[in-house]
Formats: sequence, C-alpha cells, structure tokens
Amino acid sequence: MDIDWAALGSVFGVSLGVSVGLVVLFSLGIAALSHRERAAEQGGGGGALAVTGACVCFAACAAAVAYGIHLIVA
Repeated sequence: MDIDWAALGSVFGVSLGVSVGLVVLFSLGIAALSHRERAAEQGGGGGALAVTGACVCFAACAAAVAYGIHLIVA
C-alpha cells in the first residue's frame, strides 16, 4: 500500500482553506448584524445595508455547504 502524499497534502490544504474561508464569511455576517443592532440603538440609519451584507454572507455559506454535500452524495 502506497500513500500519495501530494494528493493528501492538497486535500488537506483545500479543506483548511475552505474551512477558514467559511468561518471568516460567517463571522462577517455576524459582524454585519451586530452593526445593524448598534445603529438601531444609536438611532442612526445604515441598517438596510448591514442586513443585505449579512444575508449575502449567510447565503454564500449556505451555498458552500450545499455544494459540499452535493460533492459527497453524488
């Protein structure tokens, strides 16, 4: 039995990159929702843009997860 170390390394690298990317994207969505809450407390505007940004971040996370499930099931 031979282990293809190059393939194992590339799978590890891609998995690490995608995992970190999803965490950062989800964190940006949470930060956008937090910004909306702070703007609402201060009575200012800008909440609609923050909600739109959060929705885009969460939709991208959901799309990445759905694509990953598609790759596993298919």
